Amino acid sequence: MKKLVALFLALVMVLSMASFAAAEEPFEISILLPEFPADIDFVNDFDSNPVLQKICELSGVKLNIQWGPNSTYGDILNTTLADKNPPMLIAATDARAPLIVNSARAGAFWDLTEAIKDAENYPNLAAGNAGVYSNIAVDGHVYGIYRSRAYPRGGIYYRCDIAKEVGFDREVETIADLTELAEKLAGYSADTYALNMCSYTAGTINVITVAMGAPNTWGVDENGDIYPAHLSPAYKAGLDWLRHLYEIGGIDPNFAQISTSDWDPIERQSKAFMRFDCLDNAHRQQEWFEANAGVTEQIFQSVGTVAKEDGSITVWPQNAGFNGEILIMKSAVSEADLPKVLKFLDWCNTSEGVTLINAGLEGLTYDVDEDGLRYIPDEKADEYSKNSQMYHNNINQMGMGVAGNPETPKARLNRGYSELRQRYEDLNVLLAPYAVANPCYPFVSETYTAFGAQLDQIISDAAVQYIAGLIDEAGLQAAWDDWAAQGGDMITAEFNEAYHAAQ
Repeated sequence: MKKLVALFLALVMVLSMASFAAAEEPFEISILLPEFPADIDFVNDFDSNPVLQKICELSGVKLNIQWGPNSTYGDILNTTLADKNPPMLIAATDARAPLIVNSARAGAFWDLTEAIKDAENYPNLAAGNAGVYSNIAVDGHVYGIYRSRAYPRGGIYYRCDIAKEVGFDREVETIADLTELAEKLAGYSADTYALNMCSYTAGTINVITVAMGAPNTWGVDENGDIYPAHLSPAYKAGLDWLRHLYEIGGIDPNFAQISTSDWDPIERQSKAFMRFDCLDNAHRQQEWFEANAGVTEQIFQSVGTVAKEDGSITVWPQNAGFNGEILIMKSAVSEADLPKVLKFLDWCNTSEGVTLINAGLEGLTYDVDEDGLRYIPDEKADEYSKNSQMYHNNINQMGMGVAGNPETPKARLNRGYSELRQRYEDLNVLLAPYAVANPCYPFVSETYTAFGAQLDQIISDAAVQYIAGLIDEAGLQAAWDDWAAQGGDMITAEFNEAYHAAQ
């Protein structure tokens, strides 16, 4: 009898604990994410947002999202890091920014170096790429979970229908082909431009200079020493290419004042026909034209390998396998709560987490076809687009995908009248062997941490002025000399010391 009573009491205790667990309030996590322009305001109210509710149901976490406009996100991060009550998580779009490096060293973030090795508790975080984790490390310590990005991703796409009109109806395979195409697009009309260029000049400049053979930010010379990319003759050749296109009317004279938020609309208004940027934007633009302009044929094409005269191919990787990271604020998360937050980040990298974060909910933002693939029916396009903006918005900025892309259901790649989504996937594989790595990614230069932003601006401003014909070669060299004198030579020396020590 005593054994039966004891068994009964034990059973009651187990059931009580189960009931308590079931009734336990969800753990609330606040997060700061960048927000890109949207026509409809995001529904931040948990009780009215089915996506947030589903995340809570599956992860046990009630998300409180704070948005920061992408155009001013750097300033917002600066303010947030100084706040006495910051969000628990922040998405940093530049893991190597001086602000992030300095904050990590000052103890603003939890050190996750050991956590990302803990496959027992955090199997998905531990499945991340060790090299990419190394790239975001500060002084050998990992402070964030990287936001995985397709590699190399950066490249060239253009309006193939307009190209055909101006007499270019073949694949771009060489620099000479690219030049011919750009020149012909420049002559299309007096009020249109060949190359869509905006205030984010770095991407455009990097694509063409690296295609010409320049290093990716930093290079290694024949003596095995580190040197800055702008000292490569190929970097100057890339600037000359853009300067020539500008001179013949192929680039908007006001490109440096054009906001990134106006970049897409310029193409959608058929005011410019080529772009050096993320290759996945090609299929987004194609699909926009199909949905909004009645287009019934493929009008965009993305470029594959572009060979130089000697036949060699070099590609700028738009990222190093990541685009920023998710950081845990030490002042907002206690040591006791840290495992809960890490468990949530681990869940975000599961199949259900990745799918929810990237795609939303079946029946709300997408349907599933007879092949079990995710898609958006034409008759629901407007409804799902509105739902996506209201309930899903830029939640994908929280996505990490460190263990790959385990989405279930997978997306149906080919849509509408083109196969550009599949081509994008194929090009990431094709171009990866030609991607030029930045040899200094894993290293920290004290001088760059302190003055890098200002010194980068010297190089960027000079490039823009040279392209626009505001300075000549002597002015360009003067800017480079100024960069060297104000700290560039010191940065080069520090990176050399770190690089050679690592060798």
